Amino acid sequence: MNIVIGRRGAMGLGAAAIAASGVRPASAQTINRTVRAIVGFPAGGSSDVVARLYADKLRGIYAQNIIVEGRVGAAGRIAVEAVKAGEADGSIYLQTPASMLTLQPHVFPREVRYDALTDLIPVSTVCTFPFAIAVPSSHPAKTLAELITWLKAQSGDVPFASPAAGSAPHFLGVMLGKKIGARLTHVPYRGAAPAMLDLVGGRLPVFVGVLGDISPQHGSGARMLAVSSVQRNPRYPDLPTFAELGHPEMNKDEWFGALLPANTPANIVGALHAAIVQVARSPDMVAALDRLEYLPTVSDSPADFAARIRREREEWGPIVRESGFQPEN
Repeated sequence: MNIVIGRRGAMGLGAAAIAASGVRPASAQTINRTVRAIVGFPAGGSSDVVARLYADKLRGIYAQNIIVEGRVGAAGRIAVEAVKAGEADGSIYLQTPASMLTLQPHVFPREVRYDALTDLIPVSTVCTFPFAIAVPSSHPAKTLAELITWLKAQSGDVPFASPAAGSAPHFLGVMLGKKIGARLTHVPYRGAAPAMLDLVGGRLPVFVGVLGDISPQHGSGARMLAVSSVQRNPRYPDLPTFAELGHPEMNKDEWFGALLPANTPANIVGALHAAIVQVARSPDMVAALDRLEYLPTVSDSPADFAARIRREREEWGPIVRESGFQPEN
């Protein structure tokens, strides 16, 4: 079970849900030394920004001092390996996107040298955010159904873009193409920004990416047609979910989560989980994540978070295999 904390529920529904889950707010810091929060992506990116938001709020609750340390490289894998090798005393934890733990083991099977469920201890998700499919504003398709009709009518391959080869948006596009029988050809980009420039400029017909990367252009240079979340996004109530449109297999939200090294004592795992829950429900955190178009989302327990990782990792396996994807390296 995951607890999603909305803006209005930060003090009301969020607190009630947390109380119902049996989680008790952290009242005193657990670690009396500097704690390192490890991220695998550059400063200023979303992973780093969210890690810093949480580190700032966790100071004085989980530890006296928490610093965010970037271990950038190998598409985020260096950071995971650093925490895998870290001291199991609560002084180091990983904050990472889901794909590092659920998707990359299938995309880069030779390079991934860690198992999230044996080399690490899942603690909790800290936020979730959806993907969306978009077309240029000049595109004739106004709905996903119209886009599917348009795709099927094309005589040759139709390019679609994602922020990176081997990313979740890449495989969501592949999944859609296979289901509807359209010849969609993936065009990888180095990030969402250049892909959005080409989409808005009409040089790309379709883009699949993080909703927050597309939304600034929604209604002007781009048009979002569907979102990957289970429920409609409150900011865009007229934007249907894939499930509503007959594609429930494409409900694949991304999340950021916190994990500790294997063999970390249970009391420390519980303390970090309780501290994250306490921080996630604070109005300041809810508002800060809302500005990024993310939702504070915490796992009901570390065991529930581990079950989510296991389930999503199993779901991605056949999708990657059936796509025929081969990494360049």
